[in-house]
This record gives sequence, structure tokens and C-alpha cells, in this order.
Amino acid sequence: MKGSVAWLTYKHLEALEKLVEAGIFSPLTLKKRVGLFKRLRKICGQYPMEMPTSEIIKIRDDLAAKPATADSMVEAIRSMFRWACERDYCDFNPAIGISTIDRSGGGAKAWTLDDLAKFRKRHPPGTTAYLALTLFMFTACRISDAIKLGLDDEFERGGVHAIGWQPKKKGSAYIEIPMLPPLINATRATAKSGSPYIISAYGKIYRTPDALGQRFRKWCDQAGLYNLSSHGIRKAAGHLLAQAGCSQYQIMAIHGHTQAKTSEVYTKGVERWSLSTDAMASLGKIEW
Repeated sequence: MKGSVAWLTYKHLEALEKLVEAGIFSPLTLKKRVGLFKRLRKICGQYPMEMPTSEIIKIRDDLAAKPATADSMVEAIRSMFRWACERDYCDFNPAIGISTIDRSGGGAKAWTLDDLAKFRKRHPPGTTAYLALTLFMFTACRISDAIKLGLDDEFERGGVHAIGWQPKKKGSAYIEIPMLPPLINATRATAKSGSPYIISAYGKIYRTPDALGQRFRKWCDQAGLYNLSSHGIRKAAGHLLAQAGCSQYQIMAIHGHTQAKTSEVYTKGVERWSLSTDAMASLGKIEW
């Protein structure tokens, strides 16, 4: 019914699909929104789209057993109404100002050195699993970037063999980092122009982050590493860099962050390259 909550969710999803096609919105985020809006339609899809704030809070509280899901639902609703207000579908955003439930800030669990060693013991050099782990560890890339990275992203600068890419995540800075020996060695078997490093056992590329994520989950299970994910390796890299004495801005250069929460200082261009080079030298001291 036009003007209902359900109608608005479908209109918003149509707009998000176009953004995905244009390459300016994450397919993974779209998939999550599809699931959240499906749940929202079951709760109140038939009602007028002018939702009262109290109803959104009730929906959040009813999902409190899963704090991350509850917060994602509120964010999805807030984003939908922001979009709707910009297009004059409604006059105000009822989700503005609603607080989050999940205050842990923990997210994915960071891998420990023991976890990394356990994975490598089960998946030795030469396996795709080992290659994926090494790529995540020595680039700190997100899984959405891992499915694309390959030989075509490598370059030389000042005698240093390096890799550079523009992260898929919106707002991320371009990343350029030296390729350390473990990463160079792990990638040579599959490094060829026009193809990503990580390919399946059947010689096929992983077309979506979900596809590689599901495979990586199986590799973790095979190694007895339950409740760990590829994003936790990115966190591990950050923690190890910090333990090695790297500054906040060196870690920002490796991870592609553009803003430090405490000082809002930006690091760009040559400065980022210098920071990332020094930081990777610290990471290179880790036994691999």
C-alpha cells in the first residue's frame, strides 16, 4: 500500500540497489538492509510510514537480546527516513536521537598470535587458505577488497615493492603499503595480470565478499578456530602494530582511516606512504 512502512522500505531498497550498481554503496550492506526491512515489514509494514519515535524504540528494545541487530535496525530505519525526508516523502526523521544498545564497541574478535599459528598449522603454505590469511594479515584489507586484490595492484617505489588500492568502503583513504616477504611469497603462485590473488579450488574468482567469507569460515572451523572472522585479522594487525610501537597515524595509514577520533588530523599522500612504510617494517618483525 502506498504510504505504508512496507512501501517506504521497498522504495528505499530500490534506491540502494541503484547505488550498488553505480559502485557507491556496499552490496553487503544492501543485503543486510534487505533482511532488516523484511523483519520490519512483519512488525509494522501495514501501518502508515509516519512512524512515531516510541515505536522505533519499542522495536529496538524487543531486539535487545541481540544488541548488534537492534542497533543495526535503528540505523537502517534512520537511514531510510533520512533518504525519505530528502525526497519529500515525509517531513521528519523519527529515528534521530535514538541511542544504541550495544556499547561494547568490540565487534569482531581480534586474532591472537596463537590463533594465527593454529590456522597456519592446519593450512600450510601453498593452500588458498594460507594465502588468504597472509593477505589479510599483511595488508589489513577488508574482505570486500581481498576478492579484488591482485598483481595489477602491485608497483615499485624507490626500490620498494608495494601494493596499493582504493578500499571499497566509503570514505576510506587510498592505501599504499610495502609488500613484505611473507605476502610476496604467498601470492606468487596465483599472481597474474587481470586476476585476483585469491581464487577457488576450481580456478574461479570469489565474486562477492559473502562467498569468500563463507569459505574462510570453513577454513577457520577446520582449524578449530570458531567465532573468528577475517575482520578479526585486520584487528590483530592493528593491535600488533600498536604493540610494536607504531603511532596512531601509522596504523591509520595501513588501515586506510582518514580521521583520528581524538584530534581529527588527516594524513595524506607522501606522508601516508612514509607512515605505512615505517609501520610495515614493524609488522615484518613478526615470525611468519
